[in-house]
Amino acid sequence: MRIGITIGFWEPARLVDVTKRPYCFVNLGGLELDAGIGAGQTKTSSGGGGTHNANWHLHWYVYPVYALLELFTDSLCMTESSFDIAYITELDPLWLDDELTFLLNPEAVLFANPAAQAACAADCIAASAHLPLDSLFWCGGCQGSMYPLGGNVSGHVGSIQSALMTTERMAYKLGREFVLLGSSGTEALCRKVPRPVLKKTEWRTQQTNPVAATSGPFACNPLGRSSVPYEAGKEIPLTGEDFGFLIWRKRNCCAG
Repeated sequence: MRIGITIGFWEPARLVDVTKRPYCFVNLGGLELDAGIGAGQTKTSSGGGGTHNANWHLHWYVYPVYALLELFTDSLCMTESSFDIAYITELDPLWLDDELTFLLNPEAVLFANPAAQAACAADCIAASAHLPLDSLFWCGGCQGSMYPLGGNVSGHVGSIQSALMTTERMAYKLGREFVLLGSSGTEALCRKVPRPVLKKTEWRTQQTNPVAATSGPFACNPLGRSSVPYEAGKEIPLTGEDFGFLIWRKRNCCAG
């Protein structure tokens, strides 16, 4: 048992590259590496009925800003880690293969129906007005469906929208693989907890590339919020297809 004062705060904890170019590290100044290992190719295409599909590669960085600046000296409130590239999807055989990804999310068959997807409209409205609905865990708000937990986005409307969808799925995927642990709520006061189902209200996104969002009401957004009010001017025409996001997470801890 630990005696202390419970506190809560938002922590900039992760960086994400969302790119169509394998091994392009957007948040590292566009650095491109030749890893010597082939990767699945990405593209945006048109399907039947006027629908559009897209797929992306993603790089997940550990980015513990508060720990690097030593803003919290209490060990339970400070992330004890350093900057690192934690995950690159080019090396993940599941990422662009929906059949293999089914091994991670077999429950997706329960939500592959019009009724379950129609419920996501409520999540879109809630996320745009305030916060997403954690009870609708299969929904990515206005971005689309959380499933499959990979880089193929079947409801591509705009590049920022589908890049955000891919980022949300990655957070869900890493939680399902017990790589990303939960950090908010009373159960997380003394330790991070496993969350195989994403708690959407624990996370927020802030665009860093190609145009950084630094101020205004839409600079930092909950998962699932519509990108329509703020995406204008946030993508460079023709060349602006790679994106970077800073990921904020809610922390609750016991400071004593």
